[in-house]
Parts: sequence; C-alpha cells; structure tokens
Amino acid sequence: MGNGGNAMAGRRKEPVNLVIAKGKKHLTKEEIEQRKAGEIKPIIDGISPPDYLLKDQKEEFVKIADQLKKLKIMGETDVDTLARYVVANSLYIKTVKKIRKPSVINDPAEFDFYTRILDKYFKMCRNCANDLGLTITSRTKLVVPEPPKPKSNKFDKFKKGPNDD
Repeated sequence: MGNGGNAMAGRRKEPVNLVIAKGKKHLTKEEIEQRKAGEIKPIIDGISPPDYLLKDQKEEFVKIADQLKKLKIMGETDVDTLARYVVANSLYIKTVKKIRKPSVINDPAEFDFYTRILDKYFKMCRNCANDLGLTITSRTKLVVPEPPKPKSNKFDKFKKGPNDD
C-alpha cells in the first residue's frame, strides 16, 4: 500500500503508545489524541469462568483473569482464550505426571506417545499464553494503558497556590 500511513491488509495497527515508544513515527499531538480515542478499551465487567471448566480450572482462570484485569489487558473477548489456556495447561500437567511413571518411562512406545501429546498441549498453552500476554516476549509487545493525565494550561506554572507568598 505504500507509505501512506495505512496499515497493510491483514496487519493490525499497533497501539499509539507502542508506536511512540518504538520511535517509529513522528505523530502530531492531534494525531496521537485521535489514535488514542479510536483505540478499543477492553470491557472488564462480567468476566467469569465458563461453565465447562472444572473447579480447579475455574480457580486458576479467576486468578489469572484478576491479574490481567489489573493490568487492563484483558476483556470479555479474551474469556475463551484464557479458558483454553487453563484447560491445555491442566492437561499438560496431568500428562507430565503420567509420563513420570516408571511403566511409561520404561516403555519406549508409550513414552513416545505421551511426549507427543505433551508437545501438543505445550503448543496450545504457548499460543494462548502469547495471545494473553502471559509470556515475557508477548509482554514486551503489550502497551499497558496509562490513566489519562489532566490537561495542563501553559499558564498554570504562573499561578500562585494558597501557601505561596
């Protein structure tokens, strides 16, 4: 599409704070404000674990969801991804426990079978974790929203407070 400032087809626009932090574009204050106003803010009301999760999976879901909500990087649309992560992680842990049994370790065919399953669960976990910002690499790509700063007036520095003489 050229350098017209439009995002390439199939490519998402990065949050403006990330663009600024990377130093890739020199945007005017007006362009920054327009981009910030157009960014979608996650809806965090009503986030609860899906019914199909088991009790321990629901507890893990709530624990992780609370952490992500504090960072303001999880919204209602992320519920399914987090649920998939929790399920895949739970299955991964169960498979690790199974693979440690002497009967599995001493049987090459069975050991190979379970390591393949383990690899699949690991990949599922990693994909969901990346989508949710749970890995170090994915967190470096996130922009944690900052609270809006009060607008300052260029004359504010000349105002005297009640204790100024």
